Amino acid sequence: MTSDGGLPKWASGPCIMGIDEAGRGPVLGPMVYGCLYCALSFRETLSTLNFADSKTLKEEKREELFESLKANGSIGWAVDVIDPRELSAKMLKKCKINLNEISHDSAIGLVTRVLNMGVLLTEVFVDTVGDADKYSAKLSERFPSIKFVVAKKADSLYPVVSGASIVAKVTRDRALRNWNFDESAENMHRNFGSGYPGDPETKAWLEHHKHSVFGFPTLVRFSWGTCTTYFKDTVEVLWESDSALDENGSANKNGKRQLKLSSLGFTGYKRNSEEIESSGKGRCKFFQARKLEQLTQF
Repeated sequence: MTSDGGLPKWASGPCIMGIDEAGRGPVLGPMVYGCLYCALSFRETLSTLNFADSKTLKEEKREELFESLKANGSIGWAVDVIDPRELSAKMLKKCKINLNEISHDSAIGLVTRVLNMGVLLTEVFVDTVGDADKYSAKLSERFPSIKFVVAKKADSLYPVVSGASIVAKVTRDRALRNWNFDESAENMHRNFGSGYPGDPETKAWLEHHKHSVFGFPTLVRFSWGTCTTYFKDTVEVLWESDSALDENGSANKNGKRQLKLSSLGFTGYKRNSEEIESSGKGRCKFFQARKLEQLTQF
């Protein structure tokens, strides 16, 4: 049963759920959080369905198991697909959101979504991110009516988490296979390997697809330190803005400034040295020619 299907009768009784992710480490593609839930009374049957940690299974077996759980009326599932652009934006914003926080928020979002559907969750098993005790306390504080089991290698220990890992992994694999590139540059190809930084095929793909001004295609998590090494010969760009605005949209007292995008603005270098005060003479010609003006509110 998919997460957007009708609510089955068993969901109104005590239910368990497992949560796991796929794609935390790669430099390419989305990170996917998946969950699988079922009636507490279905727990023993679940252990006979041959779910296992998705990393231990071949792709064909993962696909087969995913199709079987989708067709099983005693199982529900849901996913949260986090776009690489969203990952990079959160990790590079002024008040940075690190990968652990993003992961926690995704898991909390899945619990909230399933509860809002009307599923009576009584016990949730989670593969830990960071300190297991702190993570468990965070989840329990947010959802006091649910018992949380947060453990390392939960995808190997609990079939309900193994099932969630299959949901997450297959969803991410399909997202990569079917990725629609926003970019239309020539000579782009899909032979990017596993997407992990150490994969020679991934390294070659990154080298081939870098651009000295525009950076990488949106498939790439450009906040990853891995990307830094590919931009030793980037073009320095000076872009004059009407006023120096902070992230809340308020003007800086220094007035006009230029933004010096020495590392394409995103490869992890410190940014305080990239902001230099402008002479303040006139507006950027790009804006003047197009009669564009800056708005602080709509």
